[in-house]
Amino acid sequence: MAEDFTWRDGERLIRFGRGVAAEALGLLEREFAGYALLTTERAVDSLPELGDAAAAVIHVPPGLVDEISAELLPLAEDRPLVAFGGGRVIDTAKAIAGVRGGPCAALPTTLSGAELTPFHRTPKGVAGARLVRPSRVIADPALMASHAPPALAASALNALAHGMEALYTPYTNPVATLAALRGAELLAGGLDRDTPERDELALGAVLAAYASASTGIAVHHATCQSIVRTAGTAHAETNAVMLPHFARLMSTRAPEAIEALARAVGAHDSAGIGDRLAELTALSGQTRLRELGVHEEHLRAVAAAVQSHPALAATPGAPTEAELLALLHGAL
Repeated sequence: MAEDFTWRDGERLIRFGRGVAAEALGLLEREFAGYALLTTERAVDSLPELGDAAAAVIHVPPGLVDEISAELLPLAEDRPLVAFGGGRVIDTAKAIAGVRGGPCAALPTTLSGAELTPFHRTPKGVAGARLVRPSRVIADPALMASHAPPALAASALNALAHGMEALYTPYTNPVATLAALRGAELLAGGLDRDTPERDELALGAVLAAYASASTGIAVHHATCQSIVRTAGTAHAETNAVMLPHFARLMSTRAPEAIEALARAVGAHDSAGIGDRLAELTALSGQTRLRELGVHEEHLRAVAAAVQSHPALAATPGAPTEAELLALLHGAL
């Protein structure tokens, strides 16, 4: 496994390695002069020099990205943006950059993969916003995999779900498949230890997110996003709980892809993929939707919302509303 690397990908520079957060100011000094830092108190306290060097520090509150980004849009003014936090923080910065233009950088503190993808909500009520991806990514495993094990496992399984869906959307390709399978192997292996192997988890998340950015998402993410918005559940934990259920669903719709995923995560075959992923999901501390605060009355609304989600069409043998409702009942 590469422990330290610099990766140029079009307009984007990705710096990965334990301790590379210390290089952040040097990596940002030209293109990001006078930057606004979008962050949280937890994140900025771990790297105070990043806040000290910022022209403005904007704390990103809990909530939905489309609403948060609309609220914070005036505070960013026309400054370059640096996001230092988890997926919500990075997606908020991307959403604002998609309106204001200018460069956007990301220092992730979770395994969400948002730093590598061009997927995000746009500011509510703002016309003409575009989708963007950060042009500078500073990925330090000491930050990305810094959560305690239950939350760390949930974040890792969210990343693994990116890898799974990259295997079977219409835009799947050999490069994405290689990255997704290696990412899945690192994520499963990094969790399946007495002590999580955090560097492996961070690299696995980067590879899975790269694959997802190339191929897009499908029904798993469409459903999890709908659960989060309908029931107010935590994003990573929702993905973790639903992952075994969607792997089983897709084992008959994309058998070759799920067979390859099964081998990568240590299952004997695709028939055992759900049980293997359920073992990993248990490490997140929750295995049922009801434990996250989902109730019976939420399920019909979620199943209906997924039918209009654009990612559903990227799913081989896209499930009907009735099939999704049955799956959700099984996960409740």
